[in-house]
Amino acid sequence: MNAASSYRIVKSITEGLYREKGSKFLAFVIPCDNAADAKKHIDDFWKKHPGAVHVCYAWRFGKSKFEDRISDDGEPSGSAGKPIFGQIISFDLTNILIAVVRYYGGTNLGVGGLMQAYKAASKDALDKAIIEEKELCDYYKITFNFDLTGDVMNLLQRRNAEIISQEFSETGSTLNFAVSQKLSALLPKDFEPLHQLHLEKTGTDQ
Repeated sequence: MNAASSYRIVKSITEGLYREKGSKFLAFVIPCDNAADAKKHIDDFWKKHPGAVHVCYAWRFGKSKFEDRISDDGEPSGSAGKPIFGQIISFDLTNILIAVVRYYGGTNLGVGGLMQAYKAASKDALDKAIIEEKELCDYYKITFNFDLTGDVMNLLQRRNAEIISQEFSETGSTLNFAVSQKLSALLPKDFEPLHQLHLEKTGTDQ
């Protein structure tokens, strides 16, 4: 992934499994955008798996600046959350939660065995995931007279802009749209020949 222009996400929930000496590790890869939603998923896993001894996890949120967290949930330090997070990094993903539910099989696996188990379960789930690469975008608002509608739409289409919303008034139209950061710098020059419009940058992916 080119961190300056794009990011990678999973499109849907997938599951993985790893077994070792009677212990069972159930991994869940979940597209997720914030800590509040991630915590809800983790609480749900405890409700759905009352016989589990641990729910360990890692997450990463953000598009160019990241919020990361890992949890060993009582396993030896570094034996669970770190190898789970390592798979997020290995697959170059963001806006993702990976939770691994462990059922104890009666035999201690040691730190090395646990690291391998949490890594393998996470990788099994990620191997099944559909991964999508998305471009980082800048966000704009443009206001223009109705007679410029055709010209404006043609320019936005040429830059593969995504229209987010459109509002109409008695005198004209206001569009909110997103465009790839790679093409964003071209917009002022694109619209320069057109008069009676106002282009304003309103945000950028972080």
